[in-house]
Amino acid sequence: MKTLHKTLALVALASSSAAFAAVDFDSFDTDGDGIISKTEAQVNSQLVQLFDQLDTDGNGELSKEEFSKVQ
Repeated sequence: MKTLHKTLALVALASSSAAFAAVDFDSFDTDGDGIISKTEAQVNSQLVQLFDQLDTDGNGELSKEEFSKVQ
């Protein structure tokens, strides 16, 4: 059931045109350091909600690989 909820949340996140007008890693990585920090994620409430689930290595940052699970 947890997987179903995560999947539905990811689908909602990816399909939300208002929230993800440009579903692009670089648009969130505003300082260009190759990761999305929790601070950078704050611009999108849905990304904030999913941040910890997407952060599979638990380092508090989203890599391009981790972020690609959204799309």
